[in-house]
Amino acid sequence: MELTRSIVEAEARAYREHAPLAVVEAENVETLPGAFASGEYGRRDAAWVVRWYYRRFLGEYPDDERRDAEDRFWNNEFDAVRAAVGDAVHADDAAAGVESLTCLEGVDVPVASAFLAFVAPEEYVVVGPRTWSTLEAAGELERVYPDPPSIPAYETYLERCHELADRFDCDPWTLYTALFRLGDVGHRDPV
Repeated sequence: MELTRSIVEAEARAYREHAPLAVVEAENVETLPGAFASGEYGRRDAAWVVRWYYRRFLGEYPDDERRDAEDRFWNNEFDAVRAAVGDAVHADDAAAGVESLTCLEGVDVPVASAFLAFVAPEEYVVVGPRTWSTLEAAGELERVYPDPPSIPAYETYLERCHELADRFDCDPWTLYTALFRLGDVGHRDPV
């Protein structure tokens, strides 16, 4: 599979039109960055990111693992969540942002990347097996999804996503939606 601008545009458009969570995602891409930056958010807003990371797979993610991560995150003191998110907001790079977030229970590198994508959607892209595999199949990444990915692996993935977003003249969220949709070949609606 080769990634092209027209494929990315078509898949991102189809994602917006057909993905069950597209509307709520768009609302949160719009509102959460400001809320996280100002500190004007509640525990449920932060927990939404963790729930979203797993539930966007619409039941394909093992339920016991999803529940465990969600429960562990909910057990974090909210002051610790606020501190970690605040540090991520002010981080100089992806590694610092991920490091600040992974100190929280229930947050590994992929979940931290989801937080970063809602902290600064113009800069960060969510990592996971589906999007990584899409890039690997397109010859844009050289190795299979490292489960779980390390911070350096996420930085490599993010660098490639930035290159592709520049090449296709799109924002990182648009690229993410196209990659996520392309990775779900068996369940896609036609474009």
